Amino acid sequence: MKIPRISLVAAIALGALMACGTLANAQDTKDKEGKKGPPEGKKGMPTVEQELEKMTKELSLTDEQKPKVEALLKAQAEKMRGLRDATPEERREKMQASREEMGKKMKEILTAEQYEKYQKMPAPGRGQGGGKKKREAEAK
Repeated sequence: MKIPRISLVAAIALGALMACGTLANAQDTKDKEGKKGPPEGKKGMPTVEQELEKMTKELSLTDEQKPKVEALLKAQAEKMRGLRDATPEERREKMQASREEMGKKMKEILTAEQYEKYQKMPAPGRGQGGGKKKREAEAK
């Protein structure tokens, strides 16, 4: 039983295309928008850029406020990175003090209306809810 050459060549070409297509899809690890950070569905702390974008949108930050808030977010992120090796008790205490300090600085940067919205926003990395009571305590 002989298979015509053209059929054999077509079958090999089709097999090669299918194999290459599968490999190309396996290497596409970026999400559709090309964002950095954890893939959708995975929890984690948002990046400074993501947090700034969120605050700009929700609080309607002015061009004058953006660099100040960005610098504050970067300083906060550095402090949080420095707490990785601390014991849970030390980390809790230092994080609370850091959040209180950030709340005071945010109050200086934001307008009264923006600050009120900021207090209602969830704390970064905690998902929905939480954060409001702590921010209210920080403002006092």
